[in-house]
Amino acid sequence: MQLTNLLLLTSTIPLWGAFLLVIIPSNYSKIIRNVAFGTAQLTFLCSVLLWLCFESSTSLFQFVYTISWFPSYNICYTVGIDGISLFFILLTSWLITICILVSWNMPNNYIKEYLICFLTLEAILIQVFCVLDILFFYIFFESVLIPMFLIIGIWGSRQRKIRAAYQFFLYTLAGSLLMLLAILIIYFQYGTTDIQVLWNIHFDIRTQIILWLAFFASLAVKIPMVPFHIWLPEAHAEAPTAGSVILAGVLLKMGGYGFLRFSLPLFPEASLYFAPLIYLLSIIAAIYASLTTIRQVDLKKIIAYSSVSHMGFVTLGLFSFTIQGIEGSIILMLSHGLVSSALFLCIGILYDRHKTRILKYYGGLVQVMPIFSLLFLFFTFSNLGFPGTSSFVGEFLVLIGLFYIQPITTFLSSLAMILGAGYSIWLFNRLCFGNLKLQYIQNFQDISRREFFILFPLSLTILWMGIYPEVFLTEIHCSSYNLLAYFK
Repeated sequence: MQLTNLLLLTSTIPLWGAFLLVIIPSNYSKIIRNVAFGTAQLTFLCSVLLWLCFESSTSLFQFVYTISWFPSYNICYTVGIDGISLFFILLTSWLITICILVSWNMPNNYIKEYLICFLTLEAILIQVFCVLDILFFYIFFESVLIPMFLIIGIWGSRQRKIRAAYQFFLYTLAGSLLMLLAILIIYFQYGTTDIQVLWNIHFDIRTQIILWLAFFASLAVKIPMVPFHIWLPEAHAEAPTAGSVILAGVLLKMGGYGFLRFSLPLFPEASLYFAPLIYLLSIIAAIYASLTTIRQVDLKKIIAYSSVSHMGFVTLGLFSFTIQGIEGSIILMLSHGLVSSALFLCIGILYDRHKTRILKYYGGLVQVMPIFSLLFLFFTFSNLGFPGTSSFVGEFLVLIGLFYIQPITTFLSSLAMILGAGYSIWLFNRLCFGNLKLQYIQNFQDISRREFFILFPLSLTILWMGIYPEVFLTEIHCSSYNLLAYFK
């Protein structure tokens, strides 16, 4: 296999694994789990190899591979990565591996179909982050809905899972239809859907505004921005733990990635025109979601609403049009993928043991679950952006980049950091300190060895990004700087 095909190999391994699971009989549950885990590990190793072979001194796409799909219509399937998409592929392959480990002790009923959904989802997500054609991006962008719809609707944890699955599906599908119309307009007007060609075309301002709004309708739902966030808390509350991990860790990043890949470089004048709208919606999201988080009683909904607040910071950085803001947004998205996933895993550990996520039933866990409490404390401080953690680096860079052009917006958005510290510490205090509520829960068990080896690498990576972010910023810098060239 040539080095230029390494990206194609990384994206197809999960599909081969899913096909292998299809032909294995359902009663061989141990073999099914081992094959799925081995496939996920191999995909992760290939994505790490992509990082090791990546050349950080250029903004050009690397590992490019093209297949003519409809030559007569000038439509080609092209994949390639730059510094922006590299780490999203790494994040996807790692979190899918974690999702399979988390589901190791699931009942054998439909375990084969469950793992096939996750491997298929991994293959689609890697394509989303590496495909260089807007038509194929749309196809994979929408294809994510199918396995995620099944994961929430079939393996969800509560009675409202069907409603949550339909809500997730319909919200995101409705928004994406406008993006499809925009792609068709671009194709019929310019005869191509290749991103690298379209980046060199200058759209007139009226066309840019129309197309930008069409793309915004789809990407804003995916991030999600207020007021398009209604589906998110419900989907998180009903999804299984692994579903929440991949939903918060990767699926929410597709919207931010879409802004980076399409809205900013293709429609720079429209992006500048609509920047005040983005600032307003982002500040509302950051403050409103933080205030809403404080009054939640479901542990999953607390983390879900905090995600809306963090994504508000991401969009502020993306539309600051500064190198610090854009790089800070990318770091913050990667950090949120790790931190929110870890928090959902911690909530899943409690739910597996006690079958409830209502906050009032818990208290004093530090007395009976000290290792869990220590790890939960670390992830809580990471979530509020404590110095030395990855979230601090991302938020600090976003605020620096934003301060250059919008000091008042920077001040208002920083209020969300204070509120974030409030709900994070409030949650930890009520969960881990105080008295044990033995009238509700009597049998306690600290985290197992498997759970420790899932959470501990996440904590190390969060520290690594927080203490020495240069390793990640080096790969991102050239691609981010190239993005700013469209605004000069």
